[in-house]
Amino acid sequence: MAPDSATDFAIRAATAADHDALKMVCLKTGNSGDDATAMEDDPDLVGLIYAVPYQVLAPDFSFIVEDGEGVCGYVLGTPDTAAFEARLEAEWFPPLRQRLGDPGPDSSSWAGSDWARRFIHHPRYADLAELARYPAAGHIDLLERARGRGVGRRAMNLLMERLAETGATGMHLDVGTTNVGAQKFYETLGFVAVARRDRRDDRIYMVRGLP
Repeated sequence: MAPDSATDFAIRAATAADHDALKMVCLKTGNSGDDATAMEDDPDLVGLIYAVPYQVLAPDFSFIVEDGEGVCGYVLGTPDTAAFEARLEAEWFPPLRQRLGDPGPDSSSWAGSDWARRFIHHPRYADLAELARYPAAGHIDLLERARGRGVGRRAMNLLMERLAETGATGMHLDVGTTNVGAQKFYETLGFVAVARRDRRDDRIYMVRGLP
């Protein structure tokens, strides 16, 4: 039987034992909330970019959502985006670059997970000058069975409470312009869209202050 409400889900700290689950959820939601499995030739890479490094580098702000069937989502964040991205560049991406080739800048020749391999070699970091008032970052991904049950709000509120406890003044999210469902969800939590993430892609920043 599918869970009926937020109370049917547990939210707990993510651990190193959850890395495979983090990669699974990231892949299953990697196409603007839909399953990206058919799009990727390396199913691990999307999670190695967007999910697992949070558990490794910011474990105090990484949480798993689970129900009776197992892991069905996560919420991840960091109170200091600049410091987090500096560690990505110094610690996280170099070992991946050693084993993954750079497919080059011509996206017309990319196939499968080449976009991810290119990103690992040439990551696009946040425009921190634009986001000076919102230094914390976070995101949430839930499998279909966990959506619309209230657990997403619970998980985001937990993350925002933990981030606020560090003294972070505000938080930003990176959202696809076509992911209208996610944008509406974040709006219910007090986030507002402020700008496109950069001129090369179809993503926007959403921000809110933290208490």
